[in-house]
Amino acid sequence: MMHLHLDPLGGVAGDMFVGALLDLRPALADGAMKAVRAAGLDPAVGLAHRPFSDGILSGSRFDVTMPARESGHEHDHVLHHHHHSGHDHTHQEGHVEWSTLRARLATNALDAKVGARAIDIFTHLAQAEARVHGKSVDAVAFHEVGAWDSIADIVAAAFLIEALGTCTWSLGPLPVGSGRVRSAHGVLPVPAPATALLLEGFACFDDGLPGERVTPTGAAILRHLAPAASLGRAPRRLVCSGHGFGLRHFAGLSNVLRILEFSGDCSHGIDSDQVLAIRFEIDDQTGEDLAVGLDRLRALDGVLDVQQAPSFGKRGRLFAAIQVLARPEMAESVTAACFRETTTIGLRLQRLERRTLERRAARTQSGLRVKIAERPGGATAKAEIADVLDDDDHRTRGARRAAAEAEALGYGDETHD
Repeated sequence: MMHLHLDPLGGVAGDMFVGALLDLRPALADGAMKAVRAAGLDPAVGLAHRPFSDGILSGSRFDVTMPARESGHEHDHVLHHHHHSGHDHTHQEGHVEWSTLRARLATNALDAKVGARAIDIFTHLAQAEARVHGKSVDAVAFHEVGAWDSIADIVAAAFLIEALGTCTWSLGPLPVGSGRVRSAHGVLPVPAPATALLLEGFACFDDGLPGERVTPTGAAILRHLAPAASLGRAPRRLVCSGHGFGLRHFAGLSNVLRILEFSGDCSHGIDSDQVLAIRFEIDDQTGEDLAVGLDRLRALDGVLDVQQAPSFGKRGRLFAAIQVLARPEMAESVTAACFRETTTIGLRLQRLERRTLERRAARTQSGLRVKIAERPGGATAKAEIADVLDDDDHRTRGARRAAAEAEALGYGDETHD
């Protein structure tokens, strides 16, 4: 499985993240631009992915520009002002209510999974802003992060994350920055209060350079990705790298976010990733209704498995012990669904490292589907039970499955689809 490691040399901002991914996957640029347009970006706002070098490193920039007229001449203003896309309001077009923005991102013109990721990123921002300013989430107006450039950054990031498919993420320590930053609320300390809330739990350090190093948009993207705290000890094959530049300049240091792509660990046939385990108990929901709720959880995007086991609690009371396994980056939506579909009032979350075998699907000449797993001791096969449900008895089903498994192992390359 592909693994992506974020190396925040200059910091993390939305435009830097998009620039780095487009440097890694330039063929996705057109799709990213179309996704941003589908989200309702003002037609006057320009989008550009272009190569960039600061004289030390080379990579890519993701620029969002707004044409303006001054003294009878048209020119472009770069909206990504001073490295970030959240605190300078010179070119923002007023406030964007969270409900309005959420409806825009849920439009049918935007791919549903991309829209869901963009909404999740903005939800993190809305929750942080609500806590900082002491208001409800629904009352938040995105004056700090609702400018067109932030919308473009977040939708482009959501498109690229989705386009990469199933992969894992890790993150190096973040430069915390220092000094002050201008905002609609006046002068704020660095990191800005909303950014500080979003970065809770992340490893940070001071590299001695002032200024805003992680923006609210960048921090919200990191919160959505839920990256591991380090690359880890398992050896991995380095495939390629990408560099995304911000607009600020540091003496002797590139203002760049680097992404390293790895192909997984070097153990033959074994991939490594992380899953989120969500555990809770139910003792006050009928078995009939709980079964419906768990089926709905299983169908959610990002949920890998749902398990239910009977157990005994205090005073001998029988309860259902539930475990949901999910992709870490979908933590917010899956935990919300657990509260929505069951009567639980508390969840326990734990990140777990997982090892999985390489596998592929095959179909035999008789039409049975077979899963083939590449084990260290040799390949094994398992035929789908659903394809023999019409057979008369256990013996017939077993014989057909065994024949299909033997055929798939003997002619796996020919039957692979």
